[in-house]
Amino acid sequence: MKKVYSVEEYIEVNAHFKDALVTLRELLLSTNLEESIKWSAPVYSYQGKNVVGLGAFKNHFCLWFFNGVFLKDEHNLLYNAQEGKTKALRQLRFKTLDDINKPVVLAYINEAIDNQKLGKELKPIRATKKDVVIPAELKSELKNNTELHTAFKVLSPSHQREYCNYIAEAKREATKLSRLEKIKPMIIESKGLHDKYKNC
Repeated sequence: MKKVYSVEEYIEVNAHFKDALVTLRELLLSTNLEESIKWSAPVYSYQGKNVVGLGAFKNHFCLWFFNGVFLKDEHNLLYNAQEGKTKALRQLRFKTLDDINKPVVLAYINEAIDNQKLGKELKPIRATKKDVVIPAELKSELKNNTELHTAFKVLSPSHQREYCNYIAEAKREATKLSRLEKIKPMIIESKGLHDKYKNC
């Protein structure tokens, strides 16, 4: 993709859809969205939040709705460009200038703006380090030892993680088991793995 620095330049680079891109741009500019270039393509935002992108490809051109998953899509026009991968993005796709029904397209744009005003955003789910993953050796011991299980449950998540990592990081099974024997009394006493170093 050629790097462009203005919407006019983007339209010139995609001259095979020039009239259609100009038409869509006019619709976008008739709203209160702010126009800019991001990722070498025109993007229209509301109060700094991306709402719609304008795109042109070899055989079609489109509007990208950054949170299009929230659009009602009453006319069943939206595409998910990568089914199973794309969560929020939806695409309104056209092949010719005649495909653009201005009132319908403007209604989709205005609905996207309204959704943004309402704060409707699909935020990515990030894996967190806070999840405690209990290794099989400890899990088995907790299942068979009620006292240990009760003591482990009342530990803070950070202490639980320390013990789990201590066992999981051992490469040999014998080492895992010896570490497990070492930490059992510490868990029962509600101590953290590294408590003895904290006041040094």
